[in-house]
Amino acid sequence: MGEKIFVFDTINPVEIYGVNDQKIDLIRKAFPKLKIVSRGNTIKVVGNEDELKSFENKLNQIIEYITKYSQITENDILRMLELVNTEVSSDSFSGNAQSVSDVIVFGNAGFMIKARTENQRRMVASYDKNDMVFAIGPAGTGKTYTAVALAVRALKNKEVKRIILTRPAVEAGESLGFLPGDMKEKLDPYLKPLYDALFDMIPSEKLQYYLETGVIEIAPLAFMRGRTLDNAFVILDEAQNATQSQLKMFLTRMGKSAKFYITGDVTQVDLPAKQPSGLPQAIKLLKDIKGIDFIFLDEKDVVRHKLVSKIIEAYKEDT
Repeated sequence: MGEKIFVFDTINPVEIYGVNDQKIDLIRKAFPKLKIVSRGNTIKVVGNEDELKSFENKLNQIIEYITKYSQITENDILRMLELVNTEVSSDSFSGNAQSVSDVIVFGNAGFMIKARTENQRRMVASYDKNDMVFAIGPAGTGKTYTAVALAVRALKNKEVKRIILTRPAVEAGESLGFLPGDMKEKLDPYLKPLYDALFDMIPSEKLQYYLETGVIEIAPLAFMRGRTLDNAFVILDEAQNATQSQLKMFLTRMGKSAKFYITGDVTQVDLPAKQPSGLPQAIKLLKDIKGIDFIFLDEKDVVRHKLVSKIIEAYKEDT
């Protein structure tokens, strides 16, 4: 038997404990063989040395996350603890919804990035069978994050030479001229979700090197015109905000040795009322073409706060 005491000097312990100890109780359930006592800014843990070491590793991951983002949700903690997502049907995957085979790539500090729902697993499985995959569903279903994880894995395995990430910069009309700063500063607000995913998966210095050398390129959709995108894993995010002509332009940029993942939410189109989204048209026109796969995610795939899936369901019932 051993004992360890952890003192939190640089973070708010409430972020680890949660309201009415809801977060720390999740951690206790993940380590039933340990006695975990939390008081003030201190956690005392008693138990087997191997269990203590495992607990320390997980706690350090949680602390690192809070340090980076200033907060952590219960779902984030569950993800780090690798607990079974209650929204996933365990029957569909031999009762092992969070097996090692679900790991897509190892991110920073050895953090395992996994497919956490049935449809996210379909996104992963589709990689080997199809060169173009559409992942369509509401916010919070992990479409973009899963696609970026697949792209990082493909780059690490030398299956592609580069990653290209793009989004329509709809709010600025893709002119971006009136915004302050240089081009990068103008674009970053629209591309931040892509940066956030990459920062989870690639060490900051290496990511900076990749961005500077073009191994990873993040650019607005308008910058894809006239190019052939080859030997690359290409992700178009927020595809519902691409017009019909823009989406056709993008899809026809595909080189011989490329993987295309297109993510979008047909219920959140930000285009002007008279400008139809190209995503519904693409679904209709391309659905029967071999080599193109369509995966439709729903509220059961939501991996954000548990309220998000309920909000999505409420809006669905109102339409």
